[in-house]
Amino acid sequence: MDESAKRRVLVIDDNPDVRSTLQWLLESEGFVVLLAANGAEGLKVQRRRPADVVVTDIFMPEQDGIETIWQFRQEFPHVPIIVMSGGSSIGGSDYAVVARELGAKKVLRKPFDPRELIELVQQITRPPLS
Repeated sequence: MDESAKRRVLVIDDNPDVRSTLQWLLESEGFVVLLAANGAEGLKVQRRRPADVVVTDIFMPEQDGIETIWQFRQEFPHVPIIVMSGGSSIGGSDYAVVARELGAKKVLRKPFDPRELIELVQQITRPPLS
């Protein structure tokens, strides 16, 4: 399949092992995977080469996932966002609630079943039935 016809997934995570694992998993399912180490970098990647779905961590240096979700909603309001994190709160607030309120489609708590992420990305990027 021509790469331009494949669905693109932007993975934003400060952990290089997580990025490479998710890249391998998603590419093995036929997705083109774009990578970023933090939210600011993720926004730059999205502006250059828009992804169909974003998978982002919450707790990252430089620009965290909550700020990233907020900025994506401003610039790319229709791009679905999947949040993943091992943490549980931000300043006493449950990050999952905050992420959903800002427009995240789904929140996955680490460690999560890789199959769940793949199925979710496939579901989100599946073209609508006509």
